[in-house]
Amino acid sequence: MSAEFPGIGVVPGRVIAPALSMPETVAAPVAKPAPADTEAEANRIREASAAVHAELRERAETVTGDARDVLRATALMAKDPTLVKTAIKRLSETDAETAIWTVAAETAAQLEKLGGYMAERAADVLDVRARLVAHLRGVPAPGIPHAAEPFVLIATDLAPADTATLEPELVVGLVCAEGGPQSHTAILARSLGIPAVVAASGVRDITDGTPVFLDGGTGVLRTEPGATETGLVEAWTETAGRLQSFTGPCLLSDGTRIPLRANVGDGAQARAAAAAGAEGVGLLRTEFCFLDRDTEPSVEEQAEAYGQVFAAFDDHKVVVRTLDAGADKPLPFLTDSDEPNPALGVRGFRTSRRAQGVLERQLEAIALAASKHAVTVHVMAPMIATADEARQFSELVHAAGLPTAGVMVEVPSAALQAATILEEVEFASIGTNDLTQYVMASDRMLGGLAELSDSWQPAVLQLIGMAAAQGAAAEKSVGVCGEAAADPALAVVLVGLGVTSLSMAPRALPAVAEVLSGVSPNRAQQIARSALAARSPSEAKAAVRAELPILDELGL
Repeated sequence: MSAEFPGIGVVPGRVIAPALSMPETVAAPVAKPAPADTEAEANRIREASAAVHAELRERAETVTGDARDVLRATALMAKDPTLVKTAIKRLSETDAETAIWTVAAETAAQLEKLGGYMAERAADVLDVRARLVAHLRGVPAPGIPHAAEPFVLIATDLAPADTATLEPELVVGLVCAEGGPQSHTAILARSLGIPAVVAASGVRDITDGTPVFLDGGTGVLRTEPGATETGLVEAWTETAGRLQSFTGPCLLSDGTRIPLRANVGDGAQARAAAAAGAEGVGLLRTEFCFLDRDTEPSVEEQAEAYGQVFAAFDDHKVVVRTLDAGADKPLPFLTDSDEPNPALGVRGFRTSRRAQGVLERQLEAIALAASKHAVTVHVMAPMIATADEARQFSELVHAAGLPTAGVMVEVPSAALQAATILEEVEFASIGTNDLTQYVMASDRMLGGLAELSDSWQPAVLQLIGMAAAQGAAAEKSVGVCGEAAADPALAVVLVGLGVTSLSMAPRALPAVAEVLSGVSPNRAQQIARSALAARSPSEAKAAVRAELPILDELGL
């Protein structure tokens, strides 16, 4: 008998394949007495830490995009000195496996209590714990199941190290019982292009081998598919070719141009984005220069790294976000690991208050790299909350010889006060992931809060519209560089709200351009009003989809 499991679609695509569940993680160790040779046991912990760190770093180098960034950050956890030292101290009471297990559990519990980004990292800590204990036992680490034929992977949620190494030829679909539309699992699935659904309660009850139909556009998984589902898959196969390439520019039906740019983190990602047809970079995440380091990179090192991105987009615009350290991206030389609530603490632009000179040196490096390339460089700061902060940042940017300063609109106050902030800078870019989290006060990793973490929330859309309207009044651009821009239906709403450009994962470019090409500015505004009038994100999506039949035609 067929059963349906609704969730939140995060990557479009339709497939029929057998379901296969992610195996359970490493079992908890049975506590043993303290070892006779504590130093030998301590060396085992150190060796496991180094080995897991090396393995995750090696995996990071085999992938690109968001997957590489997330794996690098996870690798740092494996060699976290606090975790290792605390576990070694416990050897006076118990064995290495138990010491690692309990210390990591305590760390994860502390992160969960903090909420927000830090709660998101708790799952990563537990994944690292399983890998460390598996290494100590001399057994393989938990991972994606193997099968001879393609399958739809069913999981509670996936650790970044697992999501980043999915093989799209075998894992043709992904369904998670937990997680939200902005979770790491969703972001990495988008970068891989695997049809995916999150927050699908009950899917773990599906028996391995059960045939399932997965629609990543509508967010539905259905067991025992029949002729209807087969027809939907065939329709997707026929039309998917239209979504394989984008050559730009993106034009609305009346010829209005909407620049579609890419979110990238390093030179390799930039080159891939250029090959995908992106009209420049809407978000260069500069953290890639700073991760996995105990000291600040030199101006010359940073300039070399930024220059690789600029070289891929000569004669185009590259929007550089200055260091967004803090919260889920702590840096030992910049952030305070003891902050009680890092997501609301000293992160982004605020770190310049604590670490004098880091931002100034980064701007110097950006200017040095820009001087060597025929690229238009705009620079923006994350976590700007007031006009005074915007003014301070603008002064630093211009002092570095860079002509164009902007801000990220992630804090609700920045959306509400966009007019005064835009008096101080030349542009704004809306980061929908953080804006949604702060507007709705919801942890984006919790499946139970997935609806609150959805950028389709009418309250979030209202703030985006307010910021865009203030930008239009000031004759300054207001773009979107969050994950929301990669949703073709939501892209229409954003354009209707007055957003002037969109930046996304390169894989999303063709679908977004295809859907936007079928609407005029007036039509987009009408559709945006339908979304704003809704009482919930599900109502907003349904209202917009009803006015955009092309979404069903394309399987989006």
